[in-house]
Amino acid sequence: MEDWLSEPSSAPCRNTQCCVSLSVPVRTEPSRIMRLRSCCVYSAGVLCILLLIAGIAMALTQVFEKLINNKIKEQVVLENGTEAFSVWEDPPPPVYMQFYFFNLTNPAEVLNGDKPVVLQIGPYTYREYRPKEEVKFMDNGTRVAAVNPKTYVFEPNMSSGSEADIVRTVDIPVVTVMEKFKDNIVIRRIISDLMKANSIGIFGTFRVGDLLWGYEDPLLKLIKNILQIDDHFGLFYKKNGTDDGEYVVFTGKKNYQDFARIDEWNGQSTLNWWTTEGCNMINGTDGASFHPIIKKTEKLYIFSSDLCRSIYAQFESEVSVRGVSGFRFVPPSEVFANLTINPDNAGFCVPAGNCLGSGLLNVSVCKEDAPIIMSSPHFYQADDKFAQDVFGMNPNKEEHETLIDVNPLTGMLLRGAKRVQVNVYLHQIPGFSQTGKIRTLVFPVMYLNESVVIDEESARKLYTVVTEANVIINIPFIVISVGILLGVVFIVFMCRQQTPLSTEAERQPLLSS
Repeated sequence: MEDWLSEPSSAPCRNTQCCVSLSVPVRTEPSRIMRLRSCCVYSAGVLCILLLIAGIAMALTQVFEKLINNKIKEQVVLENGTEAFSVWEDPPPPVYMQFYFFNLTNPAEVLNGDKPVVLQIGPYTYREYRPKEEVKFMDNGTRVAAVNPKTYVFEPNMSSGSEADIVRTVDIPVVTVMEKFKDNIVIRRIISDLMKANSIGIFGTFRVGDLLWGYEDPLLKLIKNILQIDDHFGLFYKKNGTDDGEYVVFTGKKNYQDFARIDEWNGQSTLNWWTTEGCNMINGTDGASFHPIIKKTEKLYIFSSDLCRSIYAQFESEVSVRGVSGFRFVPPSEVFANLTINPDNAGFCVPAGNCLGSGLLNVSVCKEDAPIIMSSPHFYQADDKFAQDVFGMNPNKEEHETLIDVNPLTGMLLRGAKRVQVNVYLHQIPGFSQTGKIRTLVFPVMYLNESVVIDEESARKLYTVVTEANVIINIPFIVISVGILLGVVFIVFMCRQQTPLSTEAERQPLLSS
């Protein structure tokens, strides 16, 4: 008994069934696990390939981007109930109008032939309210008409002075009257004598508020009964609480690129001030709205009634406003370049052939023959001679460039700044001794900065829309990333499978006690 117990168990099993049942688990379990592991590994490999193919195919066909774009095109339409119509009808972001004046410090010397020396004062800031009124849809909702009255309310806390501040500058009505009647000997003599008798010159002092919104001009008062003209003048005379005419715009219902594009202004589809068809075209929107799905390669056209013409802006850089991504568009120098640089501007030479230098626009034809010249502030992007003719001009891009920051997906305006300078053309006028020995120059009167930045609430809503759209658009790349991850897993497990399993003997320690 003891011997039997002490002997090693080397006798063969007498129960064959027992031997089989005991040996099967030991030999088949690792094999089954290996087969299962191989199945998982190869499944990961196949799934990796399928995901990569699907992701690359979706990325190349831009299926999700097209889906988002189509959805945006359907929603960005001017019709009752849409967010786009609500924003167009009554823009929520506050708009501010800032006025900067150039105070002339040496009027006597200028009349004697010296260069003007001016000192910039301002800003005088106004909150601008511009809800659209008299809205009516036309042509089965494909066009909509409205007027856009603008109301300005002075903001003392955002201004460097009051509307009672005094500024010395050119008397625009006086210069206008002299220019208008310089070739009529009789009327010219009468006007000149009236100016001498009443000590009226080409320069005067004015309250800021009067110069903007209107005052009774002494010379106009003297001749109003003779010439049947209004005796009041102001740079924005009768423009506070009034509109600049009816606009008819496309709703974007037929074509998303026509969203808010002007079809007619004051009943006309073209202008009649300029000498070529191209220059008389009314192109683009009013600058407050743009079509969705904007590309960097396109031009954004804007019609400005202040400039009496259409302009365009080109992509400059990518920006972020209140966390929302956008494209910055700016008007290139070619927009106001002279005839030799941009032949398309030939129609803006008025009278025909009378062309100014680059950076200037003669708008006298649409400003009741007043010798008004428009430019960028401080003659930015204009020929150097205009800034050099006046001491006090310091043009720079940051402060004086017009810009538009727009979200490319929705076309919503993120930030905008329209910067325009009002100048007067001065020269010696025969028959009017009041012009003295003044040199021929373009005299800066003031410039405005009409600016807007998207409000925080609108920015939050837009950020949510853009973020959701970006997630959906990037689904193909997410799929590709998962496919790559599975590919890495597949390679790792394949490498491990290629490593031979160690035997029982190889797993024994080299040294034993």
